[in-house]
Amino acid sequence: MNSRLFQSICLAITVFLICPVFASGQDPKPIQLLSPQKDTGRPLMQVLNDRKSSREFSDEKLPDQVLSNLLWAAAGVNRADSGKRTAPSAVNWQEIDIYVATSDGLFLYDSGMHALNPILPEDIRALTGRQPFVKNVPVNLVYVADFSKMGKANLDDKVLYSAADTGFISQNVYLYCASEGLATVVRGLVDKAVLGEKIKLGPDQRVILTQSVGYPKK
Repeated sequence: MNSRLFQSICLAITVFLICPVFASGQDPKPIQLLSPQKDTGRPLMQVLNDRKSSREFSDEKLPDQVLSNLLWAAAGVNRADSGKRTAPSAVNWQEIDIYVATSDGLFLYDSGMHALNPILPEDIRALTGRQPFVKNVPVNLVYVADFSKMGKANLDDKVLYSAADTGFISQNVYLYCASEGLATVVRGLVDKAVLGEKIKLGPDQRVILTQSVGYPKK
């Protein structure tokens, strides 16, 4: 076996071990999240008292259940009959998509199925912000507005309402994190053009904000 072939085999094995969802040779399948736990957490007034931004994170991964709860709290479906979500949106456009950047790759949250759709097999956390800490945070959420879902609204209204709707989602994340003892911070310091190109956004899509989530640094 020549050295080039050996290196190729080693690389393929490494990719499979690091991120098996992308290594099947077929289109990656959605990852079904655990059912969200809706009977946990602390009283709202205590959570509001403890809500804060933090820029110091542990690199400890979030357990699967915590990630499930986090995404459902952010913008999961809380009324199955109508498909409406935990966060409001103008005209119920539901135009904000949540991309989830982890060490295992980039995923898109499907609120209807409560699942993660694989997008990229790369760790792109460093592209989700300009602060040094973002590349090691377990989860970076990328909030992307899809203006094509906003009907005939003019551009000014699309910008305004998508920003407001992102704020509702990010506040849900803040409150969940305060309830569960997680650290989080919403961020606007990000090269949106570079990030948008990397995740192959269309002409009607734009990055609004990003948000880091993890355990507090000990």
